[in-house]
Amino acid sequence: MKNFYLEIKHIDKQTGARYGILHTPHGDVETPMFMPVGTNATVKCLSPEMVKEAGAGVVLANTYHLHERPGEDIVKKAGGLHKFMNYDGPMLTDSGGFQVFSLAKNRVISEDGVKFKNQLNGDIEFFTPEKAIEIEEALGADIIMSLDECIPYPVTYQYAKKSTERTLRWAKRGLEAHKREDQALFGIVQGGEFTDLREMCAKELAAMDFPGYSIGGTSIGEPPEVCYKMVEDAIRYLPAEKPRYLMGVGSLNYLLEGASLGVDMFDCVLPTRLARHGALLTSHGRLNIQRAEFKEDFTPVDDECGCYCCQHYTKAYLRHLFLANEEFGKTLMSIHNIRFLIHVMEGARKAIQEDRFADYKRDVYAKFGSKKGF
Repeated sequence: MKNFYLEIKHIDKQTGARYGILHTPHGDVETPMFMPVGTNATVKCLSPEMVKEAGAGVVLANTYHLHERPGEDIVKKAGGLHKFMNYDGPMLTDSGGFQVFSLAKNRVISEDGVKFKNQLNGDIEFFTPEKAIEIEEALGADIIMSLDECIPYPVTYQYAKKSTERTLRWAKRGLEAHKREDQALFGIVQGGEFTDLREMCAKELAAMDFPGYSIGGTSIGEPPEVCYKMVEDAIRYLPAEKPRYLMGVGSLNYLLEGASLGVDMFDCVLPTRLARHGALLTSHGRLNIQRAEFKEDFTPVDDECGCYCCQHYTKAYLRHLFLANEEFGKTLMSIHNIRFLIHVMEGARKAIQEDRFADYKRDVYAKFGSKKGF
């Protein structure tokens, strides 16, 4: 794809983290980056304009949920996801595989695909690698994912091996089914916690020459150190010139340690989910807006943040909105949390370019008060 490629601009001398520019059909974005998740073609509580103002580049949407409602045909008739949700920046859709395996009841996995029950109407559906590509092509995002099985944690070696080998066969079938030249199809590295399986999967996917690669099966209950090892075991066998996407992580430790390992793209529902539960991420740590100490606190959430929420509203007002169950409060807190993670990644990109990323990580952790980062 001539209109999709990663341009590596600088490698950090302290860690090997990389700064680059990802070129897509809907614009260029800097990496490493955090991507907000818009599951149902909307980032919860926020308008596309708010998401853009927060500094977002790529925004995600979910294939499984959009297939269930309103259906990919409706989105296609609207002119694709970009027009349907009025977002003019780059977009990414997952394959729906994670949702099929984590949400769908009574699923049955076979070589052909996955049979499961539609959560909304009870219909029996069958996702194949080809069907996932068909749905994603109809949705029309810039970046799309192959169908894979997200291996649970922990799991036996035998299960992981069988699943990983099937994911590779599915990846090949999806690649053969993919027709749209304006979409970049990523292969997904699986293999559980097993080094040899991660190596096998990464090498075979690299040989298929995908435009980019995702690292899946992480942040599903394993300790952070195991996650980092999974990432490292995959990345060392992936092409250096292609983008690398660590799926479903959004806490500071995963973002910063992942970038140190050479990851370019991250996504997670974490910032908006935390906001809806009254939790705010700040440069000085996480705070719970329900706490009585904020009842008469007329200062911004974070004195180092320039987001719309911090410019115009106080902790006391946000606490009032949250306790009154006012939706505006969820909107303001979602703006802040998304902007916080995007701001951290902006700082990461600057630090990489200045060869001080290890120092930057240390400083962020020290101010936040925890290496857990959530």
